[in-house]
Amino acid sequence: MSDIIEQNADSNLKWYQGITRYQWLVLLIASLGWVFDIFEGQIFVASMRDAMPALLGVVADDPAVARWNDMSFGSFLLGGAIGGVFFGMMSDRVGRSKTMIVTILFYSLFTCVTAFAQSAWQMVILRFFVAMGVGGEWAVASAMVAEVMPQRSRAVMSSIFHASSVFGTLLAAAAGAFIITLGESAWRWGFAIGALPALLTLWIRWSLHEPEQWVRAREKAAADATQKTGRLSELFEGTNLRNTIVGVSLASIGLVTFWGGHIYGKNALLRGAQTEALQAEHVPITNSEETGLTKEEYKAERQAAFKKHETPIKRAEMLSMALNTIGGGLGLLLFGTISNRLGRKGAFILYHVAAFVMMLVMFKVLIANHASQTVLALTLPVFGFFTLGMHAGYAVYFPELYPTRLRGTGAGFCFNMGRLATAAAFFGFGAVAITDENKALLLAPLYLVGVVVVFFAKETSGQELME
Repeated sequence: MSDIIEQNADSNLKWYQGITRYQWLVLLIASLGWVFDIFEGQIFVASMRDAMPALLGVVADDPAVARWNDMSFGSFLLGGAIGGVFFGMMSDRVGRSKTMIVTILFYSLFTCVTAFAQSAWQMVILRFFVAMGVGGEWAVASAMVAEVMPQRSRAVMSSIFHASSVFGTLLAAAAGAFIITLGESAWRWGFAIGALPALLTLWIRWSLHEPEQWVRAREKAAADATQKTGRLSELFEGTNLRNTIVGVSLASIGLVTFWGGHIYGKNALLRGAQTEALQAEHVPITNSEETGLTKEEYKAERQAAFKKHETPIKRAEMLSMALNTIGGGLGLLLFGTISNRLGRKGAFILYHVAAFVMMLVMFKVLIANHASQTVLALTLPVFGFFTLGMHAGYAVYFPELYPTRLRGTGAGFCFNMGRLATAAAFFGFGAVAITDENKALLLAPLYLVGVVVVFFAKETSGQELME
């Protein structure tokens, strides 16, 4: 009877009431790990128009740059898939805080080493190893946040955790806007500072202990062989199979469209700045017989104009990235609250349908018809809200699908198999010539596939985590 009264009293509290200092500390440390996690990934996005041309010895618009960048994306996503599964299993077996330390050291080291890359193939390989730590850190941190927080706070806290990623992207955007002023090799500094997150591991070592749920799961595993932790095969058995298929499908759709659509929101103001540069230098927007220029001559004049106006073009690109990310951050932050109102399934459906519409508006209507910079700037946050915001649902939903002994393994597998699907898509895009805008439009219908997937999903809103 007393337990029922205590549960009723707890349910009347707001999500932030009654949260202990230690629970806030777990959220802070997990979020900082995720911030630097995202920075390590997005610093490449912010500098790829500088880094890859420098490594290849060509101009930024050379087709080889796009191909090698796509291969780098593919390598990053493949590494994230492998690292996420491996470190997710490791966290179920040896502990959340211990594994978090390993993942942060992993991505910090290899991001720093990237600053010394001398060729495109080295960049591709190093992105793989950076991503192993990146993928693993999310799996561990999302499980830990879910296990430490009370049920009434879990969705909102998990959304806050995932929403902290925007600070990593904004840091990368700021670095990208600043390093352009440091010279041709300035992009290397962006990767060099990737060593700093390693300091966070000292704080983790001193401050965090393993969640009580994980400790109980380890004790059960020691007493009962059927309750062993971190067994990958169990994700495909019984009721876990449907959850795994749904989780992998949702993550695959969200990550493919993120890397193939959302990130190109930064092209919105970039294209306008490039057009202004061409007009300022009296270079035609497009080549035609009337210009009297050969293809090579026209390309040279375009590149000269872009080089002369390099700083404003780069700043426009970073402003687009920032506006896109701010909107995305709000979408991430509010997913937990929306999912508490509409249910997990209702929130996913809302975000997927709206993301499909916004993808068409951005790339088919606004950018294609040279909309004003003001209209684009106002649209970018809304575009980002829905195309990125659904990702918080993975941190909220995936840990709820599995018992404690499989939580890191299951959440890590679902989220990071989505990276594997995205890697396959980018290796495919790397083999063909396609513009960023057309790539986004080609992938947009995947959001509607996501709506169908949600209908087969399990509703977990309002339920306690499985022991």
